[in-house]
Amino acid sequence: MQGKGIIKFFAIVLVLIGLYYFSFTWVVQKVQNDAREYAKGNPDREKAYLDSIADQPVYPVLGHTYRFCTSKELALGLDLKGGMNVTMQVSLRELVRSLSNNNPDPSFNQALTRAEEAQKTSQKDYITLFVEEYEKLNPSGKLAAIFSTQDNQANLKFNATNSQVKTYLQDQANAAVKQAYTVLNTRIDQFGVAQPNIQLQQGTNRILIELPGVKDAERVRHLLQGSAKLEFYKTFDNTEVYPVLVNVDKILAAKQKSTADTAKITATAAAAKDTAKKGDNSLLGKLEKNAKDSAGKNSQLKNNANPLFSILTPSVYQGQQGMQLAPGPVVGMAEAKDTAKVNSYLQSAEAKGNMPQNLKFLWDVKPHDINGKKAFSLYAIKLSGAENGPVLTGDVVTDARNDVDERGRPEVRMVMNSTGAQQWKNITAEAAPSKSAIAIVLDDNVYSAPTVQNEISGGISSISGSFTSDDTKDLANVLKAGRLPAPARIVNEAVVGPSLGQEAISAGLLSCILGFVVVLIFMVVYYNRAGTVAVVAVLINVFFLMGALISIGAILTLPGIAGIVLTLGIAVDANVLVYERVREEMALGKSIKQSISDGFKHALSSILDANVSTFLTATILLVFGSGPIKGFATTLMIGIITSLFCSLLISRLIFEWMLEKGWDIKFSYPWSSHTFKNANFAFVKNRFKFYAFSGLFILAGLISIFTQGFNYGVDFQGGRNYTVQFPDKKVDAEQAREAVVKYLGIGKAEVKTFGADKLAITTNYLIDDRDETADVKVEETLKKGLNELGTKYNIVQRLKVDPTISNDLKTSASLTVIFAILVISAYILIRFRKWQYSLGALVATAHDALLVLSFFSLFKDVLPFSLDIDQAFIAAVLTVIGYSINDTVVVFDRIREYLTHSTKEEDTKTVINKAINSTLSRTIITSLTVLFVLIVLFIFGGDVIRGFSFALLIGITFGTYSSICVATPVIIDFGKKGLK
Repeated sequence: MQGKGIIKFFAIVLVLIGLYYFSFTWVVQKVQNDAREYAKGNPDREKAYLDSIADQPVYPVLGHTYRFCTSKELALGLDLKGGMNVTMQVSLRELVRSLSNNNPDPSFNQALTRAEEAQKTSQKDYITLFVEEYEKLNPSGKLAAIFSTQDNQANLKFNATNSQVKTYLQDQANAAVKQAYTVLNTRIDQFGVAQPNIQLQQGTNRILIELPGVKDAERVRHLLQGSAKLEFYKTFDNTEVYPVLVNVDKILAAKQKSTADTAKITATAAAAKDTAKKGDNSLLGKLEKNAKDSAGKNSQLKNNANPLFSILTPSVYQGQQGMQLAPGPVVGMAEAKDTAKVNSYLQSAEAKGNMPQNLKFLWDVKPHDINGKKAFSLYAIKLSGAENGPVLTGDVVTDARNDVDERGRPEVRMVMNSTGAQQWKNITAEAAPSKSAIAIVLDDNVYSAPTVQNEISGGISSISGSFTSDDTKDLANVLKAGRLPAPARIVNEAVVGPSLGQEAISAGLLSCILGFVVVLIFMVVYYNRAGTVAVVAVLINVFFLMGALISIGAILTLPGIAGIVLTLGIAVDANVLVYERVREEMALGKSIKQSISDGFKHALSSILDANVSTFLTATILLVFGSGPIKGFATTLMIGIITSLFCSLLISRLIFEWMLEKGWDIKFSYPWSSHTFKNANFAFVKNRFKFYAFSGLFILAGLISIFTQGFNYGVDFQGGRNYTVQFPDKKVDAEQAREAVVKYLGIGKAEVKTFGADKLAITTNYLIDDRDETADVKVEETLKKGLNELGTKYNIVQRLKVDPTISNDLKTSASLTVIFAILVISAYILIRFRKWQYSLGALVATAHDALLVLSFFSLFKDVLPFSLDIDQAFIAAVLTVIGYSINDTVVVFDRIREYLTHSTKEEDTKTVINKAINSTLSRTIITSLTVLFVLIVLFIFGGDVIRGFSFALLIGITFGTYSSICVATPVIIDFGKKGLK
């Protein structure tokens, strides 16, 4: 074997990298165990403990902080950790209506309604559908007459064509989605969850948000769906507010030191007022001394006599006369973990009683990195008017865009309407003499507080500062958020309780361990000592796979665990192909060393083709899938790569080492050495029987599909799904259905058994209700029905899918399956250079997909578990297609080999039949190893993925059958000439 040194080097490097990334998970687990032990069951104490050490070194060897370690640990998905996943959809109907200034034109408003209805079944974007519907209703109508308003004449002329208006609307729609993304990205920070995720779904008006560990779903819904509130505020200068903060700090200190009555506290406050003016220098002196003592580190007064300033560092700088108060609206800075404590101090009754009524404190939206710690700036906001509000609201902004000034520095150009321009002129005229700042505030977060240099007239302003281009893009989106009322609402929602997540982890780990044990036992029992080598290679493969997942920051989901389990089977497949080839070489009388060498060499083509085809399907899943399905695809793709490395190279290294040691290597036991040897089944002769069986099954399935259809999952039919657990006793599904339908009978309601102690309840009740309280109403109505069952229950999972998104998912799923079949057929054509092989692969994969669909329709109400058609099912079908081609390629490879070495006189059918029989052992054994693993996954993998694992189970069975009995006969019947 050549290149053994390089392979060993890479193997050692991969092991070290894997250990490095695994170590972060071990460190985090240790810290969290310490936190739980410290908290003794108190979640607040546990959180406080973890917050306190967030920026402390917890990795003794490398000195990494706890925050850094958590960013590198193995991340768990919502189905394993619990939490909330929502898809927000920006309401483009509201956006278009607002851009027209709520134009009352009947055709315009009817087109808006029609476009929204059409979007439920169309892949076109909303703007395109709106324009099409408007032109149908009013063929000669000019959209420019509706949208060329006084506020946007600079962007859209009155004589613009409908096509130009369409482009303008699409640009505004894209901008609105980006604005919503900016707003939502800020809001998710308020939930305080670890590793939140927010993603724009490219090409759509949807935003995906994942919040692992969040528990208050109603608070999440309220905050995410609230309208963006953009406001402009005057500000106080730091020098004005600092004495107030000193006063508050002394009052808080006095409160902590004494439990005296209110009169005494008032007297202390009065004394503090007298010393505030005199005491400024003493406090600044402490700051200066602390700055010197800390040698440039983040300065904080760690003094019990200063409770506020011990966590809020005043805004100061080192001047010629010592420490000086910094000018501007920023009054201090606090670490992220201390902001809540600062808020509680400043909002306390004692503090508010000693502060001006028009003073309000708000935090900066973005954290600053201060010596490796996250910190936020605190702004002093000046409330205006009788209502103590902003000086201006965001609805006066007509446009904002990122630009560069004359020096090439990033800036934002803001344009206001005529009303706003006049108000802005007055505001800036008042602020300019004192160089005061105006704070730009969105949802009570300060995005910027530029200093006013001059009076600004005309309504066009330039906002500059120490901005990056990304900063100006975000600020421009924020400014436009107040102008374009395009609310985002939840169209897809999943809430997983921590108890269900823990149950999923247990089931997933159990299925992984049992799957590995089953593979180990089978390989050792069937292949003797060589089977042990395969087991070692599979164990190393799983280690490499997990290390790779952690290193790229992949999120492990329950389907991801299914991907790991399936990888166990795929990893063994390559070993089986090699071992069967080695046994064939040994049967020719070759030495064990030569047989191993030739076995690896001759099996390489089949292994690569089989794994490439499966990799292609996984890639398609990754591109077109969503949520947990991407996790499954990622795991499968990485697993294929690591499997090839371990099966072809690590296994070979182990065999070379065993040969050098002079070990006796056996590839079978006496009973298993002759399995399928000299097999001579008449596959080719009986091909018409196979055609008949498959044709009848598919025909019955198609009849069933068109008559009784499928059991669609909630993600394909729209609605809400609740998983309800009954801890005390098992509840009859029919009894529960009657109780639930009594209240949810207005819409469709289904109740199915989901494991031993759970029910899955699906309803479309109020699914079209756009009210923010609709989710609460449905759940309260559901609980009325559950209460009649007279037993304890817990809703452990919630899922909501809007009808619009469900139609999109169905269309996308169908196209994905068709695309996968065509891609794989094209790959077979390239590899085998004859269209007959490609046609055989096309027919076989389509045949497998139809058989699985037929099975799920025919037996949808027969089996004791749910056979739902959902996204996980589509992932299973695509995996089946990939694995079916895996088997088919093995058979095709042997057929090609036999035909290449056959003579012209030999009958093609006879040669092909011999080829099929010669590879029968490999085909059956490779399928058995995967089936064993899938059976374990089906039995022990848990209720959440039982339908998914069952689809894989029957799909792999059908795939093995089609590789032998369908794909090959197609080659014969369509390639009677020119196959040799």
